Amino acid sequence: MLKSKAGEEKVDTLLSKSQIPIIDLAHCGTEECPIRSVVNRVGGQLFRALTEKGIALLVNHGIPEEKIKLAYTHLDEFCKLPDDTKEMYLRKDGNHGYIKPGQERFDGVTKDFRHTFNICTLKPEAPLPEEPIPGFREHISDLARDFQRLSSLVLQALAVGLDQPHKYFLEKHTHILDGESENQSTFRLLYYPPLIEDDGKNELLRGTCKYSQQRCAKDEIDLSIPEDYRKKMAEEREQLEEEERVAKYSRCGAHCDYGTFTLLAQDSEGGLEVKLPGTDKWKRVGHLPGAILINAGELLATWTCEKIAALPHRVVIPEEEALKSRGRHSMAFFVHPDNCTDIEPIELPSSSSSNSLESMDKKPKNRKKSFKTAKTKIYNAYQHVQRRFKETYAS
Repeated sequence: MLKSKAGEEKVDTLLSKSQIPIIDLAHCGTEECPIRSVVNRVGGQLFRALTEKGIALLVNHGIPEEKIKLAYTHLDEFCKLPDDTKEMYLRKDGNHGYIKPGQERFDGVTKDFRHTFNICTLKPEAPLPEEPIPGFREHISDLARDFQRLSSLVLQALAVGLDQPHKYFLEKHTHILDGESENQSTFRLLYYPPLIEDDGKNELLRGTCKYSQQRCAKDEIDLSIPEDYRKKMAEEREQLEEEERVAKYSRCGAHCDYGTFTLLAQDSEGGLEVKLPGTDKWKRVGHLPGAILINAGELLATWTCEKIAALPHRVVIPEEEALKSRGRHSMAFFVHPDNCTDIEPIELPSSSSSNSLESMDKKPKNRKKSFKTAKTKIYNAYQHVQRRFKETYAS
């Protein structure tokens, strides 16, 4: 499942166009006590990257590529197990456990076609497939700890970038991987199966992505129609074609992550797309071997009054045959605050006091708007993520 093909078709990506910031962690990513000067430098770079692009690539982070590839191998072994064995580890009451393809709908509509294993705690009693896959628990737990230490560096750097004390965010993330009763952070292993064409029907069995062209009702062009209107209709037609391309099943529907930030490792490009801040177009990210991608989540956006925006992203079925016919692996570390953490906007130095006072003086236009605001208010980190889980698994 980890095979790669030479001669892969070249496509334009944000990385190939140098539109993604690359941040060097100077091998301090997994250190218990990172060098303060590195934290300060990374803080400034990370703040600029997330405010301007919503995304960055971290290099020299200290997590060996071989360790990550071995985790992909363990996940492959799990996916090959009989269905009744895999179902022993299904996600049930909480978020920990196995999620079968089609169970998640991140955009509320499309089923996500992938195998997922969530790890929310490393306690000995946590159900992990150690018996059918010897070495799974030890290796995955060790790798999860590496990502946890890397997240500690990022949390300190974010605090520096926001002109807060070094431990401002660390103190709000003290129970990562201690269990869902304390913290909703999750180490997630992902495998997207290859797509296989059904001979004779020319349709994709896995992912069932159908491509079709939208046709005009008339062959002739009405030249009396204003140019701007024709342009608008063309854009709408293009949007419909895009929706057909994503189709009924996608590898992962469009969404923003729920927590503070996400650290993502992936084995190849394979369809990851994002919308950069201030844009409406989906762009391919690209793959930098050995790098770990970071993107902001919804809670960090709330903390920073949207100064750092949560990044919309998705994984689509690639059109290139070389990418379509092989599986895609990734692992994501979703970093969340402790459950009881109240999410209140930080008073950023760049915001003027006059603007703040002006916004405080504004009154709701009507009582309905006031009630709506109260209904959607985020009270703490736990309430926010539980609301989002209900939306994702509503079906």
